[in-house]
Amino acid sequence: MTEQPNANPQQPGDPAGDRLAPRPLARPAVDPAQAATFGRPRGVDGAFDKLYQPGTNGQAAPGLNLAPPTPESLAEAFRRPPGAEGVVLERPQGTNGSELSANGSEGPLWTTTSDPWRDPGSGAVLAGPAVQQDSEEDKDVKRPQGALLSLPEVLFGRRVQTKALAILAAVALVIGAAGGLIGWWFADTGSELTGQASISEADAAKERPAGSIADIAHRVAPAVVSLEVFKPGADAGQQGSGVVIDTQGYVLTNEHVISAATADSATKVTAVFFDGRRVEAKVVGSDPKTDLAVVKVDVDNLTALQVGKSSDLAVGDSVIAVGSPLALQNSVTAGIVSALNRPVTAGGDGGSAPVIYEAIQTDAAINHGNSGGALVDATGALVGINSAIRSSSAEGGSIGIGFAIPSDYAVKIAKTLIKDGKVVHPDIGINASSTVAGSSTMGAQVRNVAPGGPAASAGIKEGDVITEVGGRLVRDSAELLVAVRAREVGEVVPVRLVRDGSSLVVDVKLASD
Repeated sequence: MTEQPNANPQQPGDPAGDRLAPRPLARPAVDPAQAATFGRPRGVDGAFDKLYQPGTNGQAAPGLNLAPPTPESLAEAFRRPPGAEGVVLERPQGTNGSELSANGSEGPLWTTTSDPWRDPGSGAVLAGPAVQQDSEEDKDVKRPQGALLSLPEVLFGRRVQTKALAILAAVALVIGAAGGLIGWWFADTGSELTGQASISEADAAKERPAGSIADIAHRVAPAVVSLEVFKPGADAGQQGSGVVIDTQGYVLTNEHVISAATADSATKVTAVFFDGRRVEAKVVGSDPKTDLAVVKVDVDNLTALQVGKSSDLAVGDSVIAVGSPLALQNSVTAGIVSALNRPVTAGGDGGSAPVIYEAIQTDAAINHGNSGGALVDATGALVGINSAIRSSSAEGGSIGIGFAIPSDYAVKIAKTLIKDGKVVHPDIGINASSTVAGSSTMGAQVRNVAPGGPAASAGIKEGDVITEVGGRLVRDSAELLVAVRAREVGEVVPVRLVRDGSSLVVDVKLASD
């Protein structure tokens, strides 16, 4: 029989030889990441307890750096207070952790009265608040307030929720609406004599297009002056208006406005402009027969009024009168042309000869003080010099019948006065009167004929009735005079007259007056 080897060889120390030898240890590979995390620090081959020595207070052995040193700021903030190096655990609130008991040992870390939060046996419900209560002294100390928010920060700084702002706006609207309703209710239930008036107001500023009365008045006003005629020491004087017709300072006015100055050299004439300037005016010349005069002022940057053609006027045309009625400077009135070529007889007061001229009749209001002022057309051009009015009262107020000397004739006289200082007029050499009512012929009846005069040379006799001069109708003595003055000295004009019921025409060469 063959001998088999023993399947359980005897192990050393095993006399019976019935135990198996230990299997070889299987050492799996160690993950480098886990080794770096859980492995021993460098330089440590054995257990960690060998690294610590008694008396080192748990500090690492020299030569081994387990962690970086604590930053100084953290160490200062969290280290134990001075004098408490031997205290490990926190003491109850109100101590600095360094108090010792009477026998020198550390006192209890907590008690049921000092800090129930640290007492394991305390109940779940505490009798007092968990936070510290302020003392009486602390209550008297005013706590500092935080920064106040401005309106931009509240609205746009995103410091307040949008929802909160919307709610706040809604509340403000509700409060405002409620206040308005309450106010309306009180106003509606108040006295019947008080309340809110509904007044209708006009639109924006009124339009003033070119050519309007306002536009014309604005352009004409600088060229119209107020004339004050007074004698030093006298109680009263005369007052009227004038029109600047030349930038050299020539002002056209009525003769009766400055008659006191022509009669007495001590009487002064003052021109007052629309802007308040007052300057002395010198008399250049005057013509009592046509009631026209020219004075001159020494003023820079004068505004002269443009002169229009009075012959282009028609009855019904719009006109504007500018002057100083009753010393009210720069007054403006508007109207129309009521009539043209109206013979007007004015003056004759105090023994002076009456003034006869051909006038423009207008219903624009003209009063005392308008004399010498401007009558302008719808373009603002001068068409007449305001000179007289018809009135039904002793005071002489305007009743809508005013007269102005046509600009064509007035400027002609003014040029002659500026050039020569005086004016000569054509003359026919007769005295005449208007025919009486009921006469068979209407005209100017000759009363006497000047010997050797133009009428005598033409064969005109007393008793003849003149009905036309130069083709112009003559209905009374005033029209005869203005018809003759419309001609030139030395001019030959045909004159139609009626003698013994027969009509005949004679040529008359006008002479100077």
